[in-house]
Amino acid sequence: MIEARKKCLYFIAIATASMLVGCSDTDNQDARGHSQPADQSTHVTWPRSTLADLRNDALEAEIDALLARMTVEEKVGQVIQADSASVTPEDVKNYNLGSVLSGGNSAPGPLPYATAGEWVEAADQYYQASIDASDGGVAIPIIWGIDAVHGHNNVVGGTVFPHNIALGAAHNAELIRKISAVTARELRVTGHDWTFAPTLAVPQDDRWGRTYEGFSETPEITRQYAPAIVEGLQGELASAQFMGPEKVISSAKHFVADGGTRDGQDQGDAAVSEEVLRDIHGVAYLDAINAGVQAVMASFSSWNGKKIHGDQHLLTEVLKNQIGFDGFVVGDWNAHGQIEGCTNENCPQAINAGLDMYMAPDSWKGLYENTLQQVKDGVIKQDRLDDAVRRILRVKMRAGLFSSVKPSARPLAGDESILSSAEHKAVARKAVRQSLVLLKNNSGVLPVAPGQHVLVFGESADSISDASGGWTLTWQGGGLPNTAFPKGESILSGLKAAIHEAGGTMEYSADGSFAQQPDVAIAIYGEKPYAEFQGDVSTLLYANPTVLDALKSLKQSGVPTVSVFLSGRPMWVNPLINMSDAFVAAWWPGSEGGGIADVLIATSGGEPAHDFSGKLSFSWPKRADQGPLNVGQDNYDPLFPYGYGLTYADNNTLPDLSEEAGATNKQLNKYSYFEHGRAQAPWRVSTSGDGVHIAAVDYTAQEDAFTVSFTNEDSGTFAIESDTPVDLFREMNGAMELTFAYHLDAALPAPVTLSLGCADSSACQGAVDITTALEATVGEWSTMRVSLSCFAQAGADIRAVNQPFKLQSTSGTTIAIAAVKVVEDSDGLDNCPQ
Repeated sequence: MIEARKKCLYFIAIATASMLVGCSDTDNQDARGHSQPADQSTHVTWPRSTLADLRNDALEAEIDALLARMTVEEKVGQVIQADSASVTPEDVKNYNLGSVLSGGNSAPGPLPYATAGEWVEAADQYYQASIDASDGGVAIPIIWGIDAVHGHNNVVGGTVFPHNIALGAAHNAELIRKISAVTARELRVTGHDWTFAPTLAVPQDDRWGRTYEGFSETPEITRQYAPAIVEGLQGELASAQFMGPEKVISSAKHFVADGGTRDGQDQGDAAVSEEVLRDIHGVAYLDAINAGVQAVMASFSSWNGKKIHGDQHLLTEVLKNQIGFDGFVVGDWNAHGQIEGCTNENCPQAINAGLDMYMAPDSWKGLYENTLQQVKDGVIKQDRLDDAVRRILRVKMRAGLFSSVKPSARPLAGDESILSSAEHKAVARKAVRQSLVLLKNNSGVLPVAPGQHVLVFGESADSISDASGGWTLTWQGGGLPNTAFPKGESILSGLKAAIHEAGGTMEYSADGSFAQQPDVAIAIYGEKPYAEFQGDVSTLLYANPTVLDALKSLKQSGVPTVSVFLSGRPMWVNPLINMSDAFVAAWWPGSEGGGIADVLIATSGGEPAHDFSGKLSFSWPKRADQGPLNVGQDNYDPLFPYGYGLTYADNNTLPDLSEEAGATNKQLNKYSYFEHGRAQAPWRVSTSGDGVHIAAVDYTAQEDAFTVSFTNEDSGTFAIESDTPVDLFREMNGAMELTFAYHLDAALPAPVTLSLGCADSSACQGAVDITTALEATVGEWSTMRVSLSCFAQAGADIRAVNQPFKLQSTSGTTIAIAAVKVVEDSDGLDNCPQ
């Protein structure tokens, strides 16, 4: 075990090391970090970390002793991480797994999120299983990772901070440090010891669905924030707080250039030079590593056509050898399966390239078995496996896990009073205030004067869920009642309190209607929450006809209007700006909606309680087709430039803007196939066989479903299809599911199969028998969910799907269907009908 004194001396040595930037004679290192002859095959030289080549000899000796006792089976177990929805504590014990994660919807219990008590109970079970050495093996505690990316966003009652795009606008690294420290404390309440943060992406195309996870389109802000976040989560190196009882392991992600893919495609290809890779997308990783970050997560994406999970140059030569990173490299959700020649359960290429821990959420068992055999066969060399395990053990020892106790017995564990404590809420509220960017304030409409009758409208005004964005209690976020945030405050509640305190009155409606003529109206609206690839868009056009019509009506009535725009990126909203006297970019502010009122509503004395201080860290588009729009690029022509943001001291009048968008949304509808009684464009209904009849029936509204009757003895089909195929591979890898509502009047007289794939040939379709699953409920409407992976396993070409739904049966079968769509996984399990 690491003695506290040795640990402290080690990090004092690190903190006083000198930086060797741009050194051209970079050495390779063996598993112990000893110098080896330099490899001169790299394309450019990357800067070297201040921490490179420093080791704690006593710690390394402990690792040597531990490795000598471990079997190859135990070593393979350490390099595999499984999702908590797909692995039991008994599995952790039997396979000696090194880590467990909980994906966005993989909380313990029946919901995709959980209470602190539920998390701690599960943490204890996994921990106890990992250190159970009753079989004579080596006891190695697991680390449990989770995406706490804007606070601890998977626990009921946690503090939900503004997303990173908002924090980038705040330009306040010390605030970021405090936010990270709060996040670490709340993670400790639930028994977690590892978060997959910070995200160090530098988004170059705002059409990317993860733009809001980036701080800025330039690396400067990200470089300032990277060490602040790492130190807030882990504690400062050489301090007594480093990896102490209120700190957690940090991961810099996603190495590298996930924000630089062509057309902003999630998991796409960054076609850039290595100089751009280093100087734009990679530079903040050096700052994180210098601050002591213990893990780096590899990116799903590719660099010039090669998947980064399989890129030895980047993972080994650059990250480990040139920069000198001595922690471990963890994968992303089954991303190793995207490497050419790999599957989710078979991929020696990844570990050979430099991956140290596979993230194999639901594929872990097959991957374990194949990896074990590949080590025994020499496909994976023993010294590469030992290096990976050494790195994992090094981090676990630095984190003090070998001298720790079960999670429930650790400081802070289970103390729900820490979640959204007054101190934590104050930090979040300050973050909301400082992240708001004032884009327009004609005639000084803001701040709202005291004693006014204020109309607040918009369906997002009273939704903490809408205000919090993706990665909030669920993976995609959104759609949750305010009761799911028992310690939070909606924007509406915050405005109401501030308006009343200033002697005014407030009226609320979702659609902008009112009973009393308002003195001023505030509209709260914007993008609905999303995460990852579901947020990818073809243009930056945002339209909301309902809100636009309400703003027009109010303007015609002479009512001054304020728009508070919620979004995960800058968007083309010129018509809405034109109809607003004031326009505020509020991003996704989180669970402390009162922070918006702090800035918008004047005090009873008529003075601003707080001024606007936020400045754009992303350029705001002048046209909807300006996907790549970054300061410094050729023909840079934004509506509002990088760094723009008004204060109450400014007396600017914004003239009417052009309402020529320059583009229309051509986003292919990948997810909604049949809704409200009709196929959703570009999808259409088709049948084959003379004996297939369809008729409209009621589900939740009039004629919003079809009854499909099969009357021939020969097989017939009912299908939803399109001429344009969609690629659902990412969705399958994200554990998404095909779902539909159905109703049976009686038991089925004939088998029913459900297929997904191409419409041209059965060779590219995957069919599953759903007869038994359908008959589980007769006489009432029910919902069926089938994992996309089930269809892939049955032979579907998941990358070219133009027939996402096909029912096949024979004479006597009648079934009503409605609401056919692809949705996020509800329980983290493969739902394949038996």
